[in-house]
Amino acid sequence: MVYFSVIITTHNRLKLLKRAIDSVLDQTIECELIVVDDFSDDGTSEYLENLSVKLYARNNFRLIYIRNASNQGHSTSVNVGVAAAIGDWIKFLDDDDYLAPDCLEEMGKAIALRPEAAICSCIAAQVDSNQVELSRTPVIGPGTAFYIPQADVHYGMLLEQVPFGTPAQVACRRTAFLETGGWKSALDTNCDDIDSWIDTVKFGDAIFINKCLAYRTIWLGAFNQRFSLTKRLNTNILMKQKIYTLVDKQHNCYMPKFDDIKNYLRLHWLLIAIRHQNLLEIKNIFDFCIFSPKVLLILVNAFLLKRLGVNSYRVRKNILIN
Repeated sequence: MVYFSVIITTHNRLKLLKRAIDSVLDQTIECELIVVDDFSDDGTSEYLENLSVKLYARNNFRLIYIRNASNQGHSTSVNVGVAAAIGDWIKFLDDDDYLAPDCLEEMGKAIALRPEAAICSCIAAQVDSNQVELSRTPVIGPGTAFYIPQADVHYGMLLEQVPFGTPAQVACRRTAFLETGGWKSALDTNCDDIDSWIDTVKFGDAIFINKCLAYRTIWLGAFNQRFSLTKRLNTNILMKQKIYTLVDKQHNCYMPKFDDIKNYLRLHWLLIAIRHQNLLEIKNIFDFCIFSPKVLLILVNAFLLKRLGVNSYRVRKNILIN
């Protein structure tokens, strides 16, 4: 049986936090819940202290409440939570997202079949502030659950064939997380999670579950809305540079040049800027070299995976659960 520690970090989002916490307490298997309050002043502290008393009275000792003495940021708060965890696996959850009741149970079943794994991800639904579903992340492989060998994961991440997604979708083996040194505060809320996934998969295989087990809220208060598209593009390029150096040598003979990867990212974010009708961002991102045939091929392959589930045969995907 896999035992999970669920880490929720929060800052002044009490209403949303309650929903996230309830989704963990409603899990179909027992787990540990660690809430790290990053110095909130909206009643979060009082709520969590009262909740701890109520759970204790019912002999439920699963909630650990930690309050930072000052505002430390998202990444540092995650590391504080993991340092206190005792679970075999860490399940991440932002305070504005929530889990399906069977999320941990389904992840645990797949992980038990592949103990060599270091990370596990699932399909997520994007919902609005009223919890109305807007879309879902794509199915990217066979069966109900499958795994990708460690040697193929970074290559797949480089070419958008292995999208782990946001913290609500992801769990990782605690020992692998500790080996990475934790989340980096320099990237706070701007790819700090993706950077962690890149490092974590150096220590084992990747499991994917083709079930919707998590819900991500799309709203103006989301962390990534703080950054311009240009800044997000630049961080995206840094992440791809890191992945590029980690791709297993067996994939070297057919890896694209990094300039093509970088131009693909520029094209991707240009399309987003056009969709948002943001003229300044369009001007900042535009470059004629992004329309080369090699760049367009990368874009088409990423589109085929997202829309049609067409996968690269170079990324091995082995069924765990039919």
